Amino acid sequence: MADPLTSLELRSTISSDGKLTLALEPVTLSAPGPDEVIVRVEASPINPSDLGLLLGPADMTTLEAGGTADRPTLTAAIPPARMGAMKARLDQSMAVGNEGAGTVVEAGANVAGLLGKKVGMLGGSMYTQYRKLNARDCIPLPEGATAADGASMFVNPLTALSMVETLRMEGHKALVHTAAASNLGQMLNRLCIADNVPLVNIVRSDAQAAILREIGAKYIIDSSAPDFREALTDAIAETGATLAFDAIGGGKIVNTILHAMEAAANRTAGAYSRYGSSTWKQVYIYGMLDTGPTELDRGYGLAWGVNGFLVTPFLMKLGMEGAMRLRARVAAELTTTFASTYTATISLAEALDPTVVAAYAKKATGEKYLIDPSR
Repeated sequence: MADPLTSLELRSTISSDGKLTLALEPVTLSAPGPDEVIVRVEASPINPSDLGLLLGPADMTTLEAGGTADRPTLTAAIPPARMGAMKARLDQSMAVGNEGAGTVVEAGANVAGLLGKKVGMLGGSMYTQYRKLNARDCIPLPEGATAADGASMFVNPLTALSMVETLRMEGHKALVHTAAASNLGQMLNRLCIADNVPLVNIVRSDAQAAILREIGAKYIIDSSAPDFREALTDAIAETGATLAFDAIGGGKIVNTILHAMEAAANRTAGAYSRYGSSTWKQVYIYGMLDTGPTELDRGYGLAWGVNGFLVTPFLMKLGMEGAMRLRARVAAELTTTFASTYTATISLAEALDPTVVAAYAKKATGEKYLIDPSR
């Protein structure tokens, strides 16, 4: 039997006295069970969904480095007004990182064929040097694919696929997407182009629009342009989009989309109705780039809905067969449709550097950081 492995793991703790602490803590991994593997983690992305657990509601202006070069720590203050939402996690050292990829270094008897293979992984606790998990939570990477290729093969690809699945299940013709130049947005464009699904992209600058033009996106609407509302309404009218996925959350963007959908629907209305058009308009909020309130004025009739959207509950509703169908497509198109690009690759220690944290905490569109715990 192999000796137990010791792994350094990035942990996030929020204490009762309102302090966030990030640290690298040693974890000992026992030998894998018959259906388990131990993977040397070589790539794990920092997704917006990871930042909520990693940094919580900390005040980024209070970051303070400590520890040593090999075992750094980072602390920050939590504003008292934000502590109420943290009650369930107080004083718990929590592992971070939703997904990752690496090389199988130990394998149980029933999954010995995975030994030495590169795999993508889903299951949390990925900001660590070694990760033990059930083999069913791993997908072997295609021949020639790197760990960086497979690091983001779950959260963003499955979310993009789930958006298109939702469109089909609910009977929509086209969809609208905000923060559309993100890694996820680029994947969604390639997917919609391949599947012939009209997609209206909302971006915030011409630089972001250029990213999507290079991919081949047809409908790109710049929210900073003076004719934003008119251009959005025109694109929605042309595509017939009645479904939107919003990554921003706060502010008036959802409200603006619903107004544009209603205005587009009224262009072909046969008669006036004081209740608004009968065309159902649906917006799903799946991100919180803006943590402020979602502002709705309800000036678009009564045939509309705004809901939250999480990919895991959706996949559960889709069922095992459907979820495996989506996973198989991701694996087959990993380096094409679902390819990710990264701004920088950093080590576990660098992930606790205040300057680096400030950069990835911005959640800037088109910027994505990758952690390589093996560095």
